[in-house]
Amino acid sequence: MADYLKFYIDGKWVDPVTPKTLDVINPATEEAFARISMGSPADVNKAVAAAKAAFPKFSTTTKQERIELLQSIMAVYQKRYPEIAAAITSEMGAPTKLSMQAQAAMGIAHFNTNLELLKSYEFEQDKGNTRIVREPIGVCAFITPWNWPINQIACKVAPALAVGCTMVLKPSEVAPINAYLFAEVMHEAGVPHGVFNLINGDGPSVGSPMSSHPDVDMVSFTGSTRAGILVSKAAADTVKRVALELGGKSANIVLDDADFNKAITGSVLGMMSNSGQSCNAPTRMLVPAKRQDEAIAIAKAAAEMVKVGDPTAEGTTMGPVVSDVQYDKIQALIQKGIDEGATLVTGGTGRPTGLNKGYFVRPTVFANVSNDMTIAREEIFGPVLSILPYKDEEDAIAIANDTVYGLSGYVQGEPAHAKKVAARLRTGNVHLNLAGPDLNAPFGGYKQSGNGREWGEFGFEEFLEVKAVLGYNAA
Repeated sequence: MADYLKFYIDGKWVDPVTPKTLDVINPATEEAFARISMGSPADVNKAVAAAKAAFPKFSTTTKQERIELLQSIMAVYQKRYPEIAAAITSEMGAPTKLSMQAQAAMGIAHFNTNLELLKSYEFEQDKGNTRIVREPIGVCAFITPWNWPINQIACKVAPALAVGCTMVLKPSEVAPINAYLFAEVMHEAGVPHGVFNLINGDGPSVGSPMSSHPDVDMVSFTGSTRAGILVSKAAADTVKRVALELGGKSANIVLDDADFNKAITGSVLGMMSNSGQSCNAPTRMLVPAKRQDEAIAIAKAAAEMVKVGDPTAEGTTMGPVVSDVQYDKIQALIQKGIDEGATLVTGGTGRPTGLNKGYFVRPTVFANVSNDMTIAREEIFGPVLSILPYKDEEDAIAIANDTVYGLSGYVQGEPAHAKKVAARLRTGNVHLNLAGPDLNAPFGGYKQSGNGREWGEFGFEEFLEVKAVLGYNAA
């Protein structure tokens, strides 16, 4: 078993103030494969002090210096790419192909996006006699999740570095090894001491002290709505900026003029990739009531195409969910769907046939779901699809918006028609006809899916303060 027992603070690998370890479990085998140290408020104080001390110098570096730093990080990341992908497969169960082509790929993609933004971004502009200046916000605290681990690290760290911020990262203790490797990348790339710091730990012992710390100027959190509320409360007394990317229960409206085979098959396979563990997954599929039987047949066939198993095996398209806690939660919600009267189309409780170990969930489809059922209201975060019939377009839009969440939405149909429906969805993103992600588009949600935006220029500007220097151009 590999040990990753040190924290990265002020450019050095250091022991935690108080020794305490946690086993990291491989969800495919249910066996520990690594150990990490768990931090405390004392470790937070050390890391924040290092970031605070580094900020005055790093915040005044030139654009060219930061361009060269991002380029150096990308070069080292590329060397370590296979290790990072393998770590993600071991710690959170993503199939090797997904880890290589998407999980690890998103890390370097965010750095590249922010590098290109930095090259052309104007930090100063004049409006009459006033100079408008955009400056780095300061010391940032980053709390990131386990489901797309390096993606969520990079989409915070890359723009923060690009604009001149310093930072402390607490990755998920469930999937922390990729972050440890990322810290090694930062060190080898020559990130100045104190600019980037890494501490492992849980929410109460590390996340909350980071959020409430008086020397932290901004906290950026990705995770559940429940935890995001706690972060906001912890941050409130110091009136720091808080950016939250939280849960979702995204509706996928399949219009009557959609290509049903393409739309439904693609949606099911997309939703179940990453074992359904994506906050923007289209887990509520809305179909015309008169065509629900047709939709059910297509969705059933698609779900039964998913090959669940060892994430390192050739041909596996879906690995386990991340942990026993997540497995038990999903099993309980599948049972809840059955108990509340939804039609179980395929899947159900228990492991897939032939798997007697690991946190593997059966790809599950429910039909005849009403929007007041638990499986239509709660974020399951697993490979569970709910099909909801709608009477007409107005009914579909009303059902789609009838949720506390508003992270993403999906509309499938004739393009002009789909655009009209998309305009009425109360969500931060809308995907038309299976459109994939765009790293230059803002990512974030309405309502209880959070506030602020990540990715692209919108994410870049989350890390900037705006200063007006009046009389700057006066004669």
